[in-house]
Amino acid sequence: MENNIKHALITGATSGIGYELAKLFATEGYNMVLVARNQENLEITASELQALNPNIHCHVIAIDLFQDGAAQKVYEVTSGMGITINVLVNDAGQGEWGPFSQTDLKREIDIIHLNIISLVSLTKCYLKEMIARNEGKILQLASSVSKVPSPSLSVYAATKAFVLSFTEALIEELKDTNVTVSALQPNATDTDFFHKAKAENSKIYREGSMYSPEEVAKAGFEGLMNEEATIVPGIKNKLQNTMNLVTPDNVMAKNMAEQNKPSEKTSGRLNSHHAASVRERKSIQKANGDF
Repeated sequence: MENNIKHALITGATSGIGYELAKLFATEGYNMVLVARNQENLEITASELQALNPNIHCHVIAIDLFQDGAAQKVYEVTSGMGITINVLVNDAGQGEWGPFSQTDLKREIDIIHLNIISLVSLTKCYLKEMIARNEGKILQLASSVSKVPSPSLSVYAATKAFVLSFTEALIEELKDTNVTVSALQPNATDTDFFHKAKAENSKIYREGSMYSPEEVAKAGFEGLMNEEATIVPGIKNKLQNTMNLVTPDNVMAKNMAEQNKPSEKTSGRLNSHHAASVRERKSIQKANGDF
């Protein structure tokens, strides 16, 4: 039994923003429950976190959240170990780049399952316990495109619109409790997301500027601890978010269509510079070469 020790559960914990959030929670003394697909990467991540703070313990759960019932299995594992989850971070998420009429339907249904169904399921499981204790925090990974129609990332952006709306509704439902829910809305970040989405040749990735996972995670962690409803990392991102409030949807859609076009440049960004995300890409290529 470990109910007297605070635990943070993070999905997508082996790379990108999730990995950097895990480092921050570990530094603050949280025991970790790391959830991702690759057992080897989970074990490496756990070792790195315990080296960062030898006083914590890491549990790893290797599971594919694309699959039906996976979120419930995660809950059953933590319940079986007697672990109380004090902080839930729903970080895992993917997208698929390209015109909707040309992309793979099964892949996009899988993305909806990961980005929405697994997130909702995990939130339902752990929120009930948090309400019963009148204590807990949940961080949901939304996006800067949560309110921006995004041609060539249409399904991804729509799932993130759901995440933001869902989170804002929960905030109102929970206003008289000590349970808080926050939505993190990062802009394009230097992770393996674009490679998983097959968008490494898009203008936004090849030519655009990227936030680092470290700065996004820091903003998310601080915003969660400060009980902020929505967290928008970066000055440029904040300005863009404010402009979006007064920009017509069709204009935003046109702007996003331009950013998501294939790049005609032969130079530019080809790979992530984030070490854990590079490790993730290598393991994916070894397993299935794709996402």
